[in-house]
Amino acid sequence: MKRRTTRAVALVIAIAVLVLGGTAPVASAATRSSPAGVTASGTPRGSGTWFGPDLDWANDAPDGYAGRLGATPSMYGIDVDYPVDARAAQQWRTAARQAAAQGAVLVVSFEPRTSLARLDAADARRADGLLEQVRKQYGTEQLVRFAPEMNGTWVRWGQQPTEFVSAFRQLARVVHAGTSKARMVWSPSYGSGYPFGEAAGRLASANAMDIAALDTNHDDRLTEADDPYAPYWPGSASVDWVGLSMFFFGKGKATAAAGRSVSLSQNAAPVAGEVDRRFDESWGYTQPQDRTFYQRFAVGEHRPLLLDTGALDVHSLGGAAELTVKQGWWRQIIAALPSHPLVRGVTWLEADREEPEAGNRVADWRDTAVRGIAGSFRTDLQDAGRFVFGPVTDRFTAQQGSAATNQQLETGGDQMAWIVACAVVLALTFLLSGLVGRLAPSWRYDDDGKPGRDLRIDLFRGFIILAVVITHVELAGPYSYLTLHAIGAITGAEMFVFLSGLVLGMVYPLGVARFGEWASAVNAWRRARKQYLVTLGVILVVFALSFVPFLKASAITTFTDRGTGTGGVGAEGRVYDLYPNAMRLLDYPPPWYAVRQFLLLEMGPWPFNIMGLFVVLSIAIPVLMWIIRRRAWWALLIVSWALYVLDAVRPDLSPLPSQFEAVFPLFTWQVVFTHGLVLGYYRRRIVAALTSRVGKLLMAIGVVGYAGFLVYVWAGHVAGFTPTPFPAGMYDELYNTAYQRVDLQWGRLVDIAFFAVVSYAVLTVFWKPINAAIGWLWIPLGQASLYVFVWQVFFVLLIASIPGLDRSNVLEGTLIHTAMILLSWYMVRKRFLFAVIPR
Repeated sequence: MKRRTTRAVALVIAIAVLVLGGTAPVASAATRSSPAGVTASGTPRGSGTWFGPDLDWANDAPDGYAGRLGATPSMYGIDVDYPVDARAAQQWRTAARQAAAQGAVLVVSFEPRTSLARLDAADARRADGLLEQVRKQYGTEQLVRFAPEMNGTWVRWGQQPTEFVSAFRQLARVVHAGTSKARMVWSPSYGSGYPFGEAAGRLASANAMDIAALDTNHDDRLTEADDPYAPYWPGSASVDWVGLSMFFFGKGKATAAAGRSVSLSQNAAPVAGEVDRRFDESWGYTQPQDRTFYQRFAVGEHRPLLLDTGALDVHSLGGAAELTVKQGWWRQIIAALPSHPLVRGVTWLEADREEPEAGNRVADWRDTAVRGIAGSFRTDLQDAGRFVFGPVTDRFTAQQGSAATNQQLETGGDQMAWIVACAVVLALTFLLSGLVGRLAPSWRYDDDGKPGRDLRIDLFRGFIILAVVITHVELAGPYSYLTLHAIGAITGAEMFVFLSGLVLGMVYPLGVARFGEWASAVNAWRRARKQYLVTLGVILVVFALSFVPFLKASAITTFTDRGTGTGGVGAEGRVYDLYPNAMRLLDYPPPWYAVRQFLLLEMGPWPFNIMGLFVVLSIAIPVLMWIIRRRAWWALLIVSWALYVLDAVRPDLSPLPSQFEAVFPLFTWQVVFTHGLVLGYYRRRIVAALTSRVGKLLMAIGVVGYAGFLVYVWAGHVAGFTPTPFPAGMYDELYNTAYQRVDLQWGRLVDIAFFAVVSYAVLTVFWKPINAAIGWLWIPLGQASLYVFVWQVFFVLLIASIPGLDRSNVLEGTLIHTAMILLSWYMVRKRFLFAVIPR
């Protein structure tokens, strides 16, 4: 008894951790609930300044940064190889999706990986195509820094003014002519120390045009007397923003500023006034400057300025404390902004890397790696009252992506026409079944009253699971036409959930009778655990398959809106990432936010997202059945409907952040599962009542009445009369107000009952011919429906990876559908991996 109690307590604790882990909010005092907005010129609204990290995307992610900071930034920076190859494009898209999930501006720094002279218009067009793609999909504001710090010697493209200006102008022309609305940023490095030591002999190897450009004082030498900026200026027509790299390398004296060959010996805090003197162009120079960068290019050219900055700390060296160094720097940056109002964006380097300035030691540029430092950074940003926190544009989250998977091929009256037609056909078939039942009694299902499997339900489940699989494959053909249209408002998902509850309500009492109530509960929880582990396994396997070159895993790890979902045509083309932060699972150790998203099923392939609902419902089965077995089914249904109404009134009260909640909200979808349990448990009594003379009459009235109601409203729409007592425009609004799937509105719930009653009656009366024709296929699949559902994820992936596949070709679709169905049947018959995958 003690052991049982311990197990029960452990299970309750585990469930509590699961639920509380999903509902606990992330505190963010600075995060805004609505986008702050972007002006038509691509700058922050008002006088605010965007801010955010220049992330090390290989080892970090926006969710991690925002979590550490405790607030949502308005800007993220990413370095992208240029020309943009397939690998760089994928990194860019991933960054864009993650930035869009927070409604942040994306600063894309194009870093040439070949000589500037070899860059051509085709390279620019490819880059612009990706800029346009990101803009179309997410509405993301993008700043393009082409070849930043081009006046330095530490970059491959450094100190080549002629080729740089030509390449910058070429890209700017293409971008400005496109539709991305991206802004070109010209961003040199702060000029003290120019020409940065080893460049002293640069003129000897330069061509004549570069010599003329670099030697601004015409003394035939490249020295600190030459202008560190003007040779690289592409012109006002090409530049939308100006930028400046201004980093603190831990050298506290002006004579040891960046670019000097003085190695860092110990960590030192910045000298008071250093940032102001840098803006004044007086820090670290041996030659006085006539005008400052800010005056010349921000004020003089009427351009907003993007500042790229940060302060390093080398943990292996002594000296000043890390907080002293970094806070000393960012406070100077913050203090300088009011007198430099054209600084409209600041990116802080957030990386851990080797630095030549520190003797090739690992230098830590991160402001959020240590909780105390991150908290101080956030507090100073908030107290400044100048920085704009995110989101600043519309957010496109993984939850929205999950919701977008609910696509409707038709809307409004067209979809209602199918519902009406289906209801009429089913009602006539129901009436016909009554006649056939009298004329051909030998066709009936032989129900001897013994407990056990009901093959009618198994056959029906087989049809439903095939409808689910065929719908997910998304190929043209008679199979998909049938599953998308012939069953009216019902899709496979809700009937799948209802039938699962029905079957469990039938078989659970058998387990109780044989093993006892507690043993049955433990077995149910073991099954739920197996479902959960299999779900995690499928998520991981699909993630692993995304690295296989010839497999198009993006077909199920992302989702492209067709413009037929809840977002409407305006959302068409948006690509949602359904595996947020999955790459972070490869880190050692993986960050908690990525592990949490994995364990709470916040990531996964879209054809599989309903599996999380089954896991949670399976955990609840012993409790629900305990209530039903004590004849308190009425109380259970009251609570079930109360949760349904609560979710309709307060849909924001999601108990879990899991992926399934966006498409199959738990509080709403539990109502069909719970009713299935009750109906399954009392199936014999209910069937007996419904097959009595009074029951048959009531069922006929209900079936014909529902179909008649739909025909009446439809006729009013077609003939132009008001279907009194219903309003004149009821038909036009009926689909959107009664048949939405995610919310399981009243019409869809009625249709579930309608379809279930008619199907059960038809299968009872026509059982033998139907079973002879299709029972060999549908019954085994129905008895292993969950097994088939797991495998369909990989079927969808493999089919999506077929090169040259024409999804609109009816012949190709029919052949592939047929092969997939037969393969599923063969795997079930051979019991392939039955010991691993739940059925």
